[in-house]
Amino acid sequence: MKIVKTPVSYETIENLKVGDKIAISGTIFTGRDAVLPKLMEKIAKNKIDEIPFDLNGIAIMHTAVSGAGVAPTTSNKKEIESTIPFLSKAGVKIHIGKGSLSEETKNALNKEKSIFVVTPPVAALLTSCVKSKKVVAYEKEGIEAIFKLNVVNVPGVVAIAHGETIY
Repeated sequence: MKIVKTPVSYETIENLKVGDKIAISGTIFTGRDAVLPKLMEKIAKNKIDEIPFDLNGIAIMHTAVSGAGVAPTTSNKKEIESTIPFLSKAGVKIHIGKGSLSEETKNALNKEKSIFVVTPPVAALLTSCVKSKKVVAYEKEGIEAIFKLNVVNVPGVVAIAHGETIY
Protein backbone atom coordinates (compact mmCIF):
# COMPACT_ATOMS: atom_id res chain seq x y z
CA MET A 1 0.00 0.00 0.00
CA LYS A 2 1.41 3.37 -1.04
CA ILE A 3 0.67 6.38 1.16
CA VAL A 4 -0.47 9.51 -0.70
CA LYS A 5 -0.76 12.85 1.11
CA THR A 6 -2.69 15.77 -0.31
CA PRO A 7 -2.06 18.19 -1.82
CA VAL A 8 -0.12 15.76 -3.98
CA SER A 9 3.11 16.57 -5.78
CA TYR A 10 3.92 15.95 -9.43
CA GLU A 11 6.59 13.46 -8.34
CA THR A 12 4.07 11.42 -6.35
CA ILE A 13 1.76 11.18 -9.38
CA GLU A 14 4.69 10.17 -11.59
CA ASN A 15 5.55 7.32 -9.21
CA LEU A 16 2.02 5.83 -9.15
CA LYS A 17 1.12 3.10 -11.63
CA VAL A 18 -2.14 1.46 -12.69
CA GLY A 19 -3.06 -1.19 -10.14
CA ASP A 20 -1.22 0.44 -7.23
CA LYS A 21 -3.13 0.20 -3.96
CA ILE A 22 -3.04 3.56 -2.21
CA ALA A 23 -4.20 5.22 1.01
CA ILE A 24 -4.97 8.94 0.73
CA SER A 25 -4.63 11.22 3.75
CA GLY A 26 -4.98 14.98 4.03
CA THR A 27 -7.77 16.96 2.37
CA ILE A 28 -10.19 15.67 -0.25
CA PHE A 29 -12.78 17.95 -1.82
CA THR A 30 -16.12 16.55 -2.95
CA GLY A 31 -18.30 17.22 -5.95
CA ARG A 32 -20.74 15.57 -8.28
CA ASP A 33 -23.44 16.34 -10.86
CA ALA A 34 -24.77 19.56 -9.31
CA VAL A 35 -21.48 21.37 -8.63
CA LEU A 36 -18.66 20.08 -10.83
CA PRO A 37 -20.10 21.77 -13.96
CA LYS A 38 -20.34 25.03 -11.97
CA LEU A 39 -16.72 24.68 -10.92
CA MET A 40 -15.71 23.99 -14.53
CA GLU A 41 -17.63 27.08 -15.67
CA LYS A 42 -15.67 29.29 -13.26
CA ILE A 43 -12.44 27.89 -14.68
CA ALA A 44 -13.61 28.34 -18.29
CA LYS A 45 -14.60 31.96 -17.57
CA ASN A 46 -11.20 32.58 -15.90
CA LYS A 47 -12.88 33.20 -12.53
CA ILE A 48 -10.55 30.92 -10.56
CA ASP A 49 -10.23 33.65 -7.92
CA GLU A 50 -13.92 32.98 -7.08
CA ILE A 51 -13.14 29.38 -6.12
CA PRO A 52 -12.66 29.32 -2.32
CA PHE A 53 -9.79 26.81 -2.38
CA ASP A 54 -6.61 26.20 -4.36
CA LEU A 55 -6.99 23.54 -7.07
CA ASN A 56 -3.28 22.74 -7.35
CA GLY A 57 -2.49 19.18 -6.30
CA ILE A 58 -5.90 18.47 -4.80
CA ALA A 59 -8.04 15.36 -4.86
CA ILE A 60 -11.75 15.50 -5.72
CA MET A 61 -14.08 12.63 -4.84
CA HIS A 62 -17.23 12.25 -6.94
CA THR A 63 -19.64 12.01 -4.03
CA ALA A 64 -22.30 13.72 -1.99
CA VAL A 65 -21.89 14.07 1.78
CA SER A 66 -24.86 13.13 3.92
CA GLY A 67 -25.65 11.79 7.33
CA ALA A 68 -25.66 8.33 5.75
CA GLY A 69 -22.00 8.66 4.81
CA VAL A 70 -19.64 9.12 1.89
CA ALA A 71 -19.42 6.83 -1.14
CA PRO A 72 -18.44 7.63 -4.72
CA THR A 73 -21.01 8.03 -7.46
CA THR A 74 -20.50 6.86 -11.04
CA SER A 75 -17.80 9.04 -12.59
CA ASN A 76 -18.71 8.43 -16.23
CA LYS A 77 -21.95 10.43 -16.02
CA LYS A 78 -21.70 13.30 -18.53
CA GLU A 79 -22.02 15.97 -15.83
CA ILE A 80 -19.00 14.54 -14.02
CA GLU A 81 -16.76 13.03 -16.68
CA SER A 82 -16.91 16.16 -18.87
CA THR A 83 -15.37 18.19 -16.01
CA ILE A 84 -12.36 15.92 -15.48
CA PRO A 85 -10.17 17.35 -18.30
CA PHE A 86 -10.91 20.95 -17.25
CA LEU A 87 -10.28 20.29 -13.58
CA SER A 88 -7.08 18.38 -14.34
CA LYS A 89 -5.78 21.25 -16.46
CA ALA A 90 -6.61 23.64 -13.60
CA GLY A 91 -4.51 21.62 -11.13
CA VAL A 92 -6.61 18.74 -9.78
CA LYS A 93 -4.30 15.70 -9.70
CA ILE A 94 -6.51 12.93 -8.27
CA HIS A 95 -10.09 12.20 -9.29
CA ILE A 96 -11.78 9.62 -7.06
CA GLY A 97 -14.90 7.77 -8.15
CA LYS A 98 -16.15 4.57 -9.69
CA GLY A 99 -16.68 3.12 -13.14
CA SER A 100 -14.71 3.20 -16.37
CA LEU A 101 -13.99 6.44 -18.21
CA SER A 102 -13.76 7.18 -21.94
CA GLU A 103 -10.59 6.99 -24.01
CA GLU A 104 -10.81 10.79 -24.40
CA THR A 105 -10.81 11.29 -20.62
CA LYS A 106 -7.97 8.78 -20.18
CA ASN A 107 -5.92 10.78 -22.71
CA ALA A 108 -6.76 14.09 -20.97
CA LEU A 109 -5.66 12.65 -17.62
CA ASN A 110 -2.40 11.56 -19.20
CA LYS A 111 -1.81 14.96 -20.84
CA GLU A 112 -2.44 16.83 -17.59
CA LYS A 113 -0.46 14.37 -15.43
CA SER A 114 -3.51 13.50 -13.33
CA ILE A 115 -4.89 10.12 -12.26
CA PHE A 116 -8.24 8.43 -11.62
CA VAL A 117 -8.61 6.33 -8.47
CA VAL A 118 -11.43 3.92 -7.71
CA THR A 119 -12.44 3.27 -4.12
CA PRO A 120 -14.37 0.43 -2.59
CA PRO A 121 -18.09 1.22 -2.90
CA VAL A 122 -18.56 0.79 0.82
CA ALA A 123 -19.96 3.90 2.51
CA ALA A 124 -19.19 2.72 6.04
CA LEU A 125 -15.52 2.10 5.24
CA LEU A 126 -15.03 5.47 3.52
CA THR A 127 -17.01 7.37 6.13
CA SER A 128 -14.80 5.97 8.89
CA CYS A 129 -11.83 7.66 7.16
CA VAL A 130 -13.43 11.13 7.38
CA LYS A 131 -12.23 13.00 10.45
CA SER A 132 -13.97 16.32 9.73
CA LYS A 133 -16.09 17.95 7.05
CA LYS A 134 -17.03 21.50 6.11
CA VAL A 135 -19.02 23.02 3.23
CA VAL A 136 -16.72 25.31 1.21
CA ALA A 137 -18.78 26.11 -1.91
CA TYR A 138 -22.32 25.88 -3.32
CA GLU A 139 -23.93 25.38 0.09
CA LYS A 140 -27.44 25.72 -1.40
CA GLU A 141 -26.88 22.40 -3.22
CA GLY A 142 -27.17 20.61 0.13
CA ILE A 143 -25.47 17.21 0.18
CA GLU A 144 -24.10 17.90 -3.33
CA ALA A 145 -22.27 21.05 -2.21
CA ILE A 146 -18.47 21.03 -2.31
CA PHE A 147 -17.19 19.80 1.04
CA LYS A 148 -13.64 19.89 2.38
CA LEU A 149 -12.99 16.53 4.03
CA ASN A 150 -10.04 15.87 6.33
CA VAL A 151 -9.32 12.19 5.87
CA VAL A 152 -6.98 9.45 7.01
CA ASN A 153 -6.17 6.41 4.86
CA VAL A 154 -8.94 6.50 2.24
CA PRO A 155 -8.29 3.26 0.35
CA GLY A 156 -8.22 3.10 -3.42
CA VAL A 157 -6.67 1.58 -6.50
CA VAL A 158 -5.09 3.63 -9.29
CA ALA A 159 -7.38 2.90 -12.25
CA ILE A 160 -6.01 5.33 -14.87
CA ALA A 161 -2.50 6.77 -14.96
CA HIS A 162 0.06 7.71 -17.61
CA GLY A 163 -2.24 6.74 -20.49
CA GLU A 164 -2.95 3.24 -19.13
CA THR A 165 -6.14 1.86 -17.59
CA ILE A 166 -7.27 -1.22 -15.68
CA TYR A 167 -10.49 -1.28 -17.71
